[in-house]
Amino acid sequence: MKKISLPIRFGLVTSAVLVAYFLILSLFDKHINPAFSFFNALITGFGVYEAVRLSKLQLSDSFSYAEGFKTGIITGFVATILFTAFFLFYSTEINSNFLPELLQTFNGKFNVDIGMVTFIVAVMGLATTVVATLSVMQLFKNSRNVPQNP
Repeated sequence: MKKISLPIRFGLVTSAVLVAYFLILSLFDKHINPAFSFFNALITGFGVYEAVRLSKLQLSDSFSYAEGFKTGIITGFVATILFTAFFLFYSTEINSNFLPELLQTFNGKFNVDIGMVTFIVAVMGLATTVVATLSVMQLFKNSRNVPQNP
């Protein structure tokens, strides 16, 4: 249980930061601009980075690529699931005009419902998690390069 508590804690914190960022954008009416969602990748990447970094510090000698990868994936998946649930709640209960405003930014070219948009948010979060975890693990993996003696 101790090994999984770290990524869950970091996933909770990462999702809280994602929700806070979304709500701050909504204060300035910028949450309907999809360009601002690129910053979500940085937030998720930083959450994954910190979780893997702390995991490596705690495990030190027994840290493996698989352990770090698992930590990063769990962290990102928890953050994505919670943020997606918040997104669904926000767009249906808090601001029911959000989805039409969001789709208006695309000049009404798409005819989608809230289920499809929520699915897209979840897939984007999960894809970001995998890419961020693979990137972060390049920093923390143990090198197997054999030093060459001259």
